[in-house]
Amino acid sequence: MRTPRLWRVADFMRLGAFQSGMDGVLVSFLEFERWKEWVYQYAFHLTSRSASLLVLRASFDLGDQKTKWTDFLLQFLEGIHCSELQELELNWTLTHLEPVDFYPSSGTVAQICLAKTDQYNSFQTLFEKLTRSAPKLSKIKLPFDWSEHSVSLLTHFHQVHTLELNYFWVFKGVRPETMKGLTKSLPNLKTLILQVLVPVKDLGVSYPLESKSLEYLDVSQSRGLVFSCLDLPSLKELKVKKTIRGIILNRRTKLALQSRWCCLYDLMKSGTPNLQMLNAHRLLPHWRERGYTGLSEVLMQSCFCTQHTDTWLL
Repeated sequence: MRTPRLWRVADFMRLGAFQSGMDGVLVSFLEFERWKEWVYQYAFHLTSRSASLLVLRASFDLGDQKTKWTDFLLQFLEGIHCSELQELELNWTLTHLEPVDFYPSSGTVAQICLAKTDQYNSFQTLFEKLTRSAPKLSKIKLPFDWSEHSVSLLTHFHQVHTLELNYFWVFKGVRPETMKGLTKSLPNLKTLILQVLVPVKDLGVSYPLESKSLEYLDVSQSRGLVFSCLDLPSLKELKVKKTIRGIILNRRTKLALQSRWCCLYDLMKSGTPNLQMLNAHRLLPHWRERGYTGLSEVLMQSCFCTQHTDTWLL
């Protein structure tokens, strides 16, 4: 049947490595061609019916100059209706099935940087199209490069209530004002999951976060992410984990760094008046007025300040 509203989901993650739960699998050339044929047939099935999608899930390396997944997705979006699209899950850094000869044996730093640039340039091209064709997006999950252009594109989606941004590349840092500006610009944001890997060169940098609508914040998979200010009046649940990266510092350097960082407890008291849960711990009614043992134990696992850190490592 060709009624567009009968075809609501496009899920390119249904076959292959996704079923095994693995991040990526090298397969024979024949197996890869068979899977690629399924991808094209599935896309044709939806475009021939002018599908009006609510959900789009896909994982393709948009930097792949041989298979040209960017062109494939752009053509696919041209053939369907996206005006009602509400949910997008897009891993633009990885094709889960690749032929065994796809990856080169080695590459210089310059070649790796060029490949990463190709990836996020292609992602931005695709994302620009979605800003025009899918204004009702309310749930987004994808790797994010935190460039000014990508952030600007993301702020077009004013209906977003659930946002999950995973790290793109370990050497790609995040500017504090960029992070603050993004959350401030999404007026309906309720749930935010951030996976940020702060580069060692930015050790000591801390980040403000501001949102009037945010109710759930999970940064537990981040590394090196330390907050300087929290202005989250609607926040009910916070998940944060102090991940030690094994950076050995002498006492003087360590204290100099930590002196720049605010205590998470102080930030919570001043900026999260409706907070109820910290990690798996339900806060007692008097948590803002006075601390207690259970809260202190959670802060020892979550806060980088001198009071709550007892290791030479960062």
